[in-house]
Amino acid sequence: MIGLFDSGVGGLSVLKAIVQNNINEDFIYFGDTKNVPYGTKTKEQILSYTHDIMRFFIDKHVDIAIMACNTSSALVYEELNKEFSNKIKICPLIQNAAPYFKNENNTIGVISTNATAKSHAYTKEILKYNSSAKIVELECQKFVEIVEKRLYNDASSIEYIKNKAEFLKQSACKKVILGCTHFPYLVPILTKFAPDIEFIDPANYLIKAIKNELTNIGAQKNNSTYRFYVSSNPENFQQSGSLFFDIKEPAELIEFARV
Repeated sequence: MIGLFDSGVGGLSVLKAIVQNNINEDFIYFGDTKNVPYGTKTKEQILSYTHDIMRFFIDKHVDIAIMACNTSSALVYEELNKEFSNKIKICPLIQNAAPYFKNENNTIGVISTNATAKSHAYTKEILKYNSSAKIVELECQKFVEIVEKRLYNDASSIEYIKNKAEFLKQSACKKVILGCTHFPYLVPILTKFAPDIEFIDPANYLIKAIKNELTNIGAQKNNSTYRFYVSSNPENFQQSGSLFFDIKEPAELIEFARV
């Protein structure tokens, strides 16, 4: 079984990409809607939230836990992997994407939430494989709101996106990593303002790691099943999540006990 989590609905874009790549498995998705967005939370807060989620996944007999959230991958992957790696395989976005830029000579852009940008996680990981890489990280926190509230035609939103695209062009970025799972939905607009930039979804690299892991554990299924869980507002999750994935079953509310 594969489990995915995010602070809200954005991680559903990762689930959609996995399904489109013909990976058949039993999936469960946890949206921590009570604590959305992670991008404005502290490392300590995110570590507490994700500890609960990992324990929940283990209770559900999840084999592979996908951190379908760049912010948690940036801030707490090492801690979670150290604590839970003997019980569950954890697959983060950033750490699986970084090796694919080992031969990149042009400036690499990264657009992300506040927390991911401040952590410089993409820069640190890419430099492990490409010590001479030139990387520009740009905070685009408002992109999350634009996507979740579908403000694509709002004048101020379009201006905000245009300004970010202009910065990337002026920084001579040829490839830009979409460092938040919401951001792939803005590619048509970003491309309009920056047609010469290649926008890259790191979920594509994560999928390769998942396929390898499934091969290693000998997992093979003919069909997929899906279950969705949230920490608040199941109805809102289903409505907002429809932008990212075809959710047919109602999400179940899970409230973790806090000590």
